[in-house]
Amino acid sequence: MRLARNLLLIVVAVLLLPYLLAPLYRLGHPVSTLMAWRWVTGAPVARQWVDFSAISPFLPRAVVAAEDAKFCSHHGIDWGALREVIDDAEDGEVARGGSTITQQVAKNLFLWPGRSMVRKALEFPLALWIDLVLPKQRILEIYLNVAELGPSGQFGAETGSSYAFGHPASALSPREAALLAAILPNPVKRSARNPGLGVRRLAGTYMARAQAASLQRCWSENRAYRANLGAFR
Repeated sequence: MRLARNLLLIVVAVLLLPYLLAPLYRLGHPVSTLMAWRWVTGAPVARQWVDFSAISPFLPRAVVAAEDAKFCSHHGIDWGALREVIDDAEDGEVARGGSTITQQVAKNLFLWPGRSMVRKALEFPLALWIDLVLPKQRILEIYLNVAELGPSGQFGAETGSSYAFGHPASALSPREAALLAAILPNPVKRSARNPGLGVRRLAGTYMARAQAASLQRCWSENRAYRANLGAFR
């Protein structure tokens, strides 16, 4: 009985730890669980943190357009996109991603990669909590510094940009930013350095989406951006 109680306390502590750590990530340079795992296993890891203000404004625009068009208006979960994914699954259609940037930050910082109902169950409330305790700009800044952006352990915008284009993230052009956004789902199989036809087509789509009126209105209505993408409120 005592053993069971101790095990239960350990499980509860592990589950609560991300909720205690998330507010602390307003500062510092957090790493992802995948980065930590690669360090432990001896796999290569390259990441140079870069502040949001030092990233080309085209990259956040392209990433939001590609990954989470309602990022500035939802509260961690895009319920509309989630319903569409569920409807597609019920109709037997191929499953597509419905995770918001905030959900991906929750997964990257505290959970594990791969599809799992258990992980999703943990990810949902954690994404809501992260959206509550961290500013939108900080969430996006963290995402742009922990996302995997290369085939051999390149993480973050700075390292991904240097690997793909030979210059820092501050110098990314609209097309280069869109190419990086296009490889986010699978940077091992997709390449911004030597993009195939599919990646180039996606990049063109994301460049157009980044300038769409709906996305611009979303940012404007939420006072999310100022000059040069400015600071989120």
